[in-house]
Amino acid sequence: MNSLAAVMQLLVAAAFVSIPLVRHRYGPAAKAAAVAELRRQGVRPEVLEENKLRFDAGGHETAAPATVAVVMTALAVMNVAGMESARLLTWIFCPLVLLMNVGIVYSNLTAVKSVEAAFGRKGDPELARIEVGPFLKAAEDAFPDWVRAQTYVRNTIVFAGSVLAMVAVSFA
Repeated sequence: MNSLAAVMQLLVAAAFVSIPLVRHRYGPAAKAAAVAELRRQGVRPEVLEENKLRFDAGGHETAAPATVAVVMTALAVMNVAGMESARLLTWIFCPLVLLMNVGIVYSNLTAVKSVEAAFGRKGDPELARIEVGPFLKAAEDAFPDWVRAQTYVRNTIVFAGSVLAMVAVSFA
Protein backbone atom coordinates (compact mmCIF):
# COMPACT_ATOMS: atom_id res chain seq x y z
CA MET A 1 0.00 0.00 0.00
CA ASN A 2 2.97 2.33 0.49
CA SER A 3 3.64 2.00 -3.24
CA LEU A 4 0.08 3.08 -4.04
CA ALA A 5 0.49 6.09 -1.76
CA ALA A 6 3.79 6.94 -3.46
CA VAL A 7 2.28 6.72 -6.95
CA MET A 8 -0.60 8.97 -5.92
CA GLN A 9 1.79 11.47 -4.36
CA LEU A 10 3.92 11.54 -7.54
CA LEU A 11 0.79 12.13 -9.62
CA VAL A 12 -0.19 15.01 -7.34
CA ALA A 13 3.34 16.42 -7.67
CA ALA A 14 3.14 16.21 -11.47
CA ALA A 15 -0.28 17.87 -11.42
CA PHE A 16 1.10 20.82 -9.48
CA VAL A 17 4.18 21.13 -11.72
CA SER A 18 1.85 21.42 -14.71
CA ILE A 19 0.53 24.77 -13.42
CA PRO A 20 3.70 26.85 -13.91
CA LEU A 21 4.65 24.92 -17.05
CA VAL A 22 1.40 25.88 -18.77
CA ARG A 23 1.61 29.48 -17.52
CA HIS A 24 5.22 29.73 -18.67
CA ARG A 25 4.37 28.46 -22.13
CA TYR A 26 1.13 30.39 -22.72
CA GLY A 27 1.39 33.31 -20.28
CA PRO A 28 2.89 35.69 -22.85
CA ALA A 29 -0.04 35.03 -25.22
CA ALA A 30 -2.48 35.59 -22.35
CA LYS A 31 -0.78 38.89 -21.52
CA ALA A 32 -0.90 39.98 -25.16
CA ALA A 33 -4.63 39.18 -25.30
CA ALA A 34 -5.23 41.02 -22.03
CA VAL A 35 -3.30 44.04 -23.33
CA ALA A 36 -5.38 44.03 -26.53
CA GLU A 37 -8.54 43.94 -24.40
CA LEU A 38 -7.30 46.85 -22.28
CA ARG A 39 -6.66 48.86 -25.45
CA ARG A 40 -10.17 48.01 -26.66
CA GLN A 41 -11.48 49.33 -23.35
CA GLY A 42 -9.38 52.50 -23.66
CA VAL A 43 -7.14 51.62 -20.72
CA ARG A 44 -3.37 52.06 -20.89
CA PRO A 45 -1.73 48.60 -21.02
CA GLU A 46 1.12 49.89 -18.83
CA VAL A 47 -1.30 49.71 -15.90
CA LEU A 48 -0.53 45.96 -15.76
CA GLU A 49 3.19 46.50 -15.17
CA GLU A 50 2.61 49.45 -12.85
CA ASN A 51 0.45 47.23 -10.62
CA LYS A 52 2.61 44.10 -11.00
CA LEU A 53 -0.15 42.11 -12.73
CA ARG A 54 1.26 39.04 -14.47
CA PHE A 55 0.07 36.14 -16.56
CA ASP A 56 3.31 34.17 -16.62
CA ALA A 57 4.75 31.68 -14.17
CA GLY A 58 6.72 34.19 -12.10
CA GLY A 59 6.75 34.59 -8.35
CA HIS A 60 4.26 32.61 -6.29
CA GLU A 61 2.80 31.13 -9.50
CA THR A 62 5.90 28.93 -9.63
CA ALA A 63 7.07 28.84 -6.02
CA ALA A 64 3.84 27.49 -4.50
CA PRO A 65 3.22 24.62 -6.96
CA ALA A 66 6.94 23.74 -7.01
CA THR A 67 6.98 23.55 -3.21
CA VAL A 68 3.94 21.25 -3.22
CA ALA A 69 5.62 19.07 -5.87
CA VAL A 70 8.83 18.80 -3.83
CA VAL A 71 6.95 17.92 -0.63
CA MET A 72 4.79 15.31 -2.38
CA THR A 73 7.84 13.80 -4.10
CA ALA A 74 9.66 13.60 -0.75
CA LEU A 75 6.64 11.87 0.78
CA ALA A 76 6.56 9.41 -2.12
CA VAL A 77 10.23 8.56 -1.58
CA MET A 78 9.61 8.13 2.15
CA ASN A 79 6.65 5.83 1.45
CA VAL A 80 8.63 3.68 -0.98
CA ALA A 81 11.45 3.48 1.57
CA GLY A 82 8.91 2.31 4.15
CA MET A 83 9.75 5.06 6.61
CA GLU A 84 7.33 5.07 9.53
CA SER A 85 7.14 8.89 9.56
CA ALA A 86 5.72 8.82 6.01
CA ARG A 87 2.30 7.83 7.33
CA LEU A 88 2.04 10.77 9.72
CA LEU A 89 3.49 13.23 7.20
CA THR A 90 1.09 11.99 4.53
CA TRP A 91 -1.79 12.64 6.93
CA ILE A 92 -0.44 16.13 7.58
CA PHE A 93 0.43 17.24 4.05
CA CYS A 94 -2.27 15.59 1.93
CA PRO A 95 -5.11 17.44 3.69
CA LEU A 96 -3.12 20.68 3.30
CA VAL A 97 -2.77 20.00 -0.42
CA LEU A 98 -6.51 19.27 -0.61
CA LEU A 99 -7.29 22.58 1.09
CA MET A 100 -4.87 24.42 -1.18
CA ASN A 101 -6.53 22.96 -4.23
CA VAL A 102 -9.97 23.90 -2.88
CA GLY A 103 -8.61 27.45 -2.64
CA ILE A 104 -7.34 27.30 -6.22
CA VAL A 105 -10.68 26.04 -7.52
CA TYR A 106 -12.56 28.67 -5.52
CA SER A 107 -10.34 31.47 -6.80
CA ASN A 108 -10.86 30.26 -10.37
CA LEU A 109 -14.63 30.18 -9.91
CA THR A 110 -14.74 33.65 -8.32
CA ALA A 111 -11.98 35.26 -10.40
CA VAL A 112 -14.03 38.14 -11.79
CA LYS A 113 -15.36 39.25 -8.39
CA SER A 114 -12.04 38.83 -6.61
CA VAL A 115 -10.09 40.71 -9.31
CA GLU A 116 -12.67 43.51 -9.26
CA ALA A 117 -12.30 43.71 -5.48
CA ALA A 118 -8.49 43.65 -5.73
CA PHE A 119 -8.53 46.40 -8.35
CA GLY A 120 -10.85 48.43 -6.11
CA ARG A 121 -8.52 48.03 -3.12
CA LYS A 122 -5.57 49.34 -5.16
CA GLY A 123 -7.25 52.73 -5.41
CA ASP A 124 -6.01 53.20 -8.98
CA PRO A 125 -8.76 54.93 -11.01
CA GLU A 126 -7.45 53.37 -14.20
CA LEU A 127 -7.72 49.86 -12.74
CA ALA A 128 -11.23 50.68 -11.57
CA ARG A 129 -12.24 51.41 -15.18
CA ILE A 130 -11.31 47.92 -16.39
CA GLU A 131 -14.21 45.67 -17.32
CA VAL A 132 -12.77 42.65 -15.55
CA GLY A 133 -14.96 39.95 -17.12
CA PRO A 134 -13.90 40.63 -20.72
CA PHE A 135 -10.33 41.31 -19.58
CA LEU A 136 -10.02 37.89 -17.91
CA LYS A 137 -11.91 36.16 -20.72
CA ALA A 138 -9.45 37.55 -23.27
CA ALA A 139 -6.51 36.21 -21.27
CA GLU A 140 -8.21 32.85 -20.73
CA ASP A 141 -9.03 32.48 -24.42
CA ALA A 142 -5.32 32.84 -25.25
CA PHE A 143 -4.69 29.45 -23.67
CA PRO A 144 -5.30 26.42 -25.91
CA ASP A 145 -8.62 24.60 -25.47
CA TRP A 146 -6.88 21.55 -24.00
CA VAL A 147 -5.79 23.62 -20.98
CA ARG A 148 -9.37 23.65 -19.67
CA ALA A 149 -9.49 19.85 -19.87
CA GLN A 150 -6.06 19.67 -18.28
CA THR A 151 -7.34 21.78 -15.40
CA TYR A 152 -10.19 19.33 -14.74
CA VAL A 153 -7.80 16.37 -14.94
CA ARG A 154 -5.32 18.12 -12.64
CA ASN A 155 -7.99 18.86 -10.04
CA THR A 156 -9.28 15.28 -10.21
CA ILE A 157 -5.75 13.92 -9.74
CA VAL A 158 -5.06 16.24 -6.81
CA PHE A 159 -8.32 15.48 -5.01
CA ALA A 160 -8.44 11.74 -5.69
CA GLY A 161 -4.69 11.21 -5.39
CA SER A 162 -4.47 12.93 -2.02
CA VAL A 163 -7.39 10.97 -0.61
CA LEU A 164 -6.11 7.66 -2.01
CA ALA A 165 -2.63 8.34 -0.57
CA MET A 166 -4.15 8.87 2.89
CA VAL A 167 -6.24 5.72 2.59
CA ALA A 168 -3.27 3.71 1.34
CA VAL A 169 -0.98 4.70 4.23
CA SER A 170 -3.79 3.88 6.68
CA PHE A 171 -3.70 0.26 5.55
CA ALA A 172 0.07 -0.05 5.14
